[in-house]
Amino acid sequence: MLYLKRTDSDDPDFVALVKLLDADLAIRDGEEHAFYAQYNKIDKIKHVVLAYENGKALGCGAIKEYEPGTVEVKRMYVQPAGRGQGIASQVLAELEAWACELSFEKCILETGLKQPEAIGLYKKNGYQLIPNYGQYAGVENSVCFEKELH
Repeated sequence: MLYLKRTDSDDPDFVALVKLLDADLAIRDGEEHAFYAQYNKIDKIKHVVLAYENGKALGCGAIKEYEPGTVEVKRMYVQPAGRGQGIASQVLAELEAWACELSFEKCILETGLKQPEAIGLYKKNGYQLIPNYGQYAGVENSVCFEKELH
């Protein structure tokens, strides 16, 4: 049975999962990893969701205000043992619900072309492709998505 917990970026389980995420991204992104890493700091993130199964933290995600009315989805990750079970979709849904409770109207996010599983996750959950925003504008390996919240 999956248990979702709302917390913040000080949670040690989140910190541990992000280390695994960063290690995975370093392999996928190769030489481009340093560029992305500068935008993936986790200090002072107030809205983190952790997914637990049998007391073990398997997945995480976070939202961070990007601009008034819009949050950015950050640091989505599921450990290999938990993949293919819908955990990421449940974490994402919880983040979207939390964003709605906080009166945000839209989620945006960036992911990499070398992360086809992430692209599939976001498309499956109703995210639409948008032009690359902010620091990702003009970055060939980046793809950006948005979803209007109800």
